[in-house]
Amino acid sequence: MSQKFWVICLFLLLTTLVTAQEDHYLDASTIPLRLTINANAVVRFDQANIEIKTYDKFIFTYNRIVTVLNDLGDSKIGAYMYYDDNIDVNKLEAHIYDANGNEIKRVRKSDFQDVSAVSGGTLYSDSRVKYLNYTPIKYPYTVHFETEVTYRSTAFLPRWRPIEGFYVSTEFSEYKLVNNSDHSVKIKPSNFDNYGIETHSDFHYSVKNITALQREAYSPSFETFAPQLKAALTVFEMEGVKGVNNSWEDFGKWVHDVLLADTAVLPDEVIAEVKTLTATTNSNIEKAKLVYSYMQNKTRYISVQVGIGGWKPMLAEDVDRLGYADCKGLSNYTKALLASIGVESHYALIYGDQDLRSFDTEFSSVEGNHAVLCIPDDEDYIWLECTSQTNPFGFTAGFTDDRDALMITPKGGEIVHTTIYPAESSLQDTKATFMLSNTGDISADIIIKTHGYKYALHEGVQNKPLREQELALKTYWDYINNLAIDTIDYQNNRDSIVFTETVKLSASNYATKSGKRFLFQPNAFNRVTKIPTRYKKRTLDFEIERGFTDQDEFTINIDPSLSVEAIPNDVSISNEYGSYTFSIEKISEHQLVYKRTYILNKGYYPKEHYKDFREFMSQIVKHDKTKIVCISKS
Repeated sequence: MSQKFWVICLFLLLTTLVTAQEDHYLDASTIPLRLTINANAVVRFDQANIEIKTYDKFIFTYNRIVTVLNDLGDSKIGAYMYYDDNIDVNKLEAHIYDANGNEIKRVRKSDFQDVSAVSGGTLYSDSRVKYLNYTPIKYPYTVHFETEVTYRSTAFLPRWRPIEGFYVSTEFSEYKLVNNSDHSVKIKPSNFDNYGIETHSDFHYSVKNITALQREAYSPSFETFAPQLKAALTVFEMEGVKGVNNSWEDFGKWVHDVLLADTAVLPDEVIAEVKTLTATTNSNIEKAKLVYSYMQNKTRYISVQVGIGGWKPMLAEDVDRLGYADCKGLSNYTKALLASIGVESHYALIYGDQDLRSFDTEFSSVEGNHAVLCIPDDEDYIWLECTSQTNPFGFTAGFTDDRDALMITPKGGEIVHTTIYPAESSLQDTKATFMLSNTGDISADIIIKTHGYKYALHEGVQNKPLREQELALKTYWDYINNLAIDTIDYQNNRDSIVFTETVKLSASNYATKSGKRFLFQPNAFNRVTKIPTRYKKRTLDFEIERGFTDQDEFTINIDPSLSVEAIPNDVSISNEYGSYTFSIEKISEHQLVYKRTYILNKGYYPKEHYKDFREFMSQIVKHDKTKIVCISKS
């Protein structure tokens, strides 16, 4: 028989094997039972192939099969593709199957929803997304998604995440990269241990049967423990601009010399105005404060995401003329204003998010979702959030605090850690005076002052409608029945960074009556009510991302017709997770002072310590419910 015959036979055999393999993944009944435990969806087959043609072009081929087990798994289909003028979607197709693997729908490229890929807060953008919009009739169902995409920008090579998040298991996942360019590709695998990942070559990996992870209380960031692989070209193209990425230093040098070049020119009249504004002080920090306030009053944030504009800031003179820009444009504009009066500052790339997410100090690549400004201050830096019209000078808690960022200097990039707000400076100080009547009702005057990270949690409520302000307080004190908010007042001291809330309130039947006795909880206004979840077997380490201090002092006036019968003993607890103390002092027959200090420490702890941490929190909840007993004299 001819060689051609055997080639045809081999091709038919391989085709049959591939078809049989795909049929297996399309049938929900073939899912191994252990992959369904704690899973809302199962990634049956996930195959990513990246072929780098040149430093400015690569082709991404993706084949994905996902079985969705319930409505919580609908978001895990993953049948979407972003595109713009430098991304061509050559192929886009999906097939939907019932529980037995019977096809119930085919979705062609033209049937995918096609919408802008950015929110309504963006002024203009050329980024769009095609996505599968499917409403399931019955669970489970399976989606087979295939795409081929040509990228003419190589700044972002696809990463491999063989486990995609909590409550998702993976039956098979494969990542393969072929580099046909003249430049090297660097990779960094992380957290590969204990997942059975097979290494076929430096750029080829696969894994089978990863069970779903369940989210647990105080779970650390998923990236800190889940396996992933990052890849980056050492020479790349970003929207027509050639870049270099051997290290953070030379990547930062490229940002400075290419992306920031010729963007900081200001009109002469603006420079003169800023010089006049700052002429009364010789302090660079005081000058920076004046310039920051000037920028805040003159501009507003609007996102701009077109082409290289997604990374290159708008011209400073355009920002000044228009009065708006995105984070890059506003940070660069503020930098230009400071430079015009001789104050040094540096543009910086960062991850902005409430969760703490840092740049990878060991692996340079195009990272970050935000830009800020930093001003050298002796051995430290002052960080400026330039997108906010209300932020205090140098205040970053809650969005860009305590993380590694890339500072851009003329010499290149430098990884720098942003401001940390320790527990002692993230203070909530609550003082209250409340009256307990002979019917068990209370009326109270409360002053809450917040600093540091706690300031970030409270500030901003003053801008909401009164109804939302009252709702926020009733939610905060949801353990007080029959609560009525009488008056609310707010003071925001941006110079000292203190937010003050003054509240008058009342609540009927706060005390529980039992015969002639009244039982009430002295901690009326800052109570921990929830104990962390108990687990038979904790699987993840746990993390307290930010520490804080709560300091409370409540003066309790008791109706003269009542007398105090029983007061609980003082409590003091201290361990690696924090500390907790409370005391009750009897000032007179009808006046008590309750004092409480609760400190929670920032930290990353092994899972074996979770039981002790939970016990610590349980003790706080218990003691926050401590009761005082009063008895009626009549």
